[in-house]
Amino acid sequence: MTTGSLAPAATQTTDDALDISTLTGRLTNEVNQIACDKTRNIQQITGKMKMLALNALIESARAGEYGRGFAVVAQEVRDVGQQIEAIARELESQLIHRTGDLKHSISRMIGRARGERMTDLALNAVELIDRNLYERTCDVRWWATDSAVVDCATTPGPDTASHVSERLAVILGAYTVYLDLWLCDLDGVVLANGRPDRFNVRGQSVASAEWFRAALALRSGNDYVAGDVGRQPMLGNAQVATYCASVRRDGDANGAPLGVLAIHFDWEAQARAIVQGVRVGTDANARVLLVDSNCRVIAASDGAGLLTERVPLRLEGRRSGFYEEASGTLVAFHVTPGYETYAGLGWYGVIIAPPAPGA
Repeated sequence: MTTGSLAPAATQTTDDALDISTLTGRLTNEVNQIACDKTRNIQQITGKMKMLALNALIESARAGEYGRGFAVVAQEVRDVGQQIEAIARELESQLIHRTGDLKHSISRMIGRARGERMTDLALNAVELIDRNLYERTCDVRWWATDSAVVDCATTPGPDTASHVSERLAVILGAYTVYLDLWLCDLDGVVLANGRPDRFNVRGQSVASAEWFRAALALRSGNDYVAGDVGRQPMLGNAQVATYCASVRRDGDANGAPLGVLAIHFDWEAQARAIVQGVRVGTDANARVLLVDSNCRVIAASDGAGLLTERVPLRLEGRRSGFYEEASGTLVAFHVTPGYETYAGLGWYGVIIAPPAPGA
């Protein structure tokens, strides 16, 4: 999956924003036109009232106490006043209606802008982890060709195991994002690891582990296994993402398989740094998540629900988007776009934001 496939969705979002902007402009113009038209009517009627009032005064002066015409003129003045009142009510009603539409349109536009921003932030979060995990796939394939790793897999024994353990320890000293590196034989027995003083795993079997079984099926040294996040009992029940590559004879990608190199990415610490680093701005109470393909929470800015909570995303066949729940809570999401040769595992970046102030 490439990031180029996201362009249509971005274009649609832009088009929607333009539609709302156009609607807002049209409603504003209508309000202005109504105000102008009704104001001119009021001015015309007011002018008529003034003329009638003047005539009434003249008539009254001529007739004195017998100025019966004054009553007729006075009645006409009252009728005109009622017309003015009716027009004023109509003007008020129409203005309220139009400005209500205008406010609603602006509210929608603001809501869409907020949703689009949150969707972009969700994409940023999952993109960051994609790039990070792409590097892990490169690491495991590279280290599987290390001469010490190949020698131990070719001729297992105390000396080669000690040597490769020292080599793996050097790698761990330079790459602090890993908890441990394991070299396993084709039966799933751990031959050596990089931190034997901390994790006593040598001689233990991982034959039943899903990542190990998947690694046995790899067709060449150029392929890799990217495991979902889980807890590893042999590493103190730590949250890890395990990546594997097959160790091949003579370090040749097409050589016969000799074993499996497994690298355990220190998932919790690295993922927490990513989700807590998302800049949600004024939505400071927003919850930033990474969820797997089953919507299980694998990282959370608030640290809650890790590997236990499932977020019921309303995807509706979309790769990205946002929606508002009945409570007013905004939910934005974006599927992993992948990076380089790492296609991703169907994970999502998710942001759950409480209702905006005044909403």
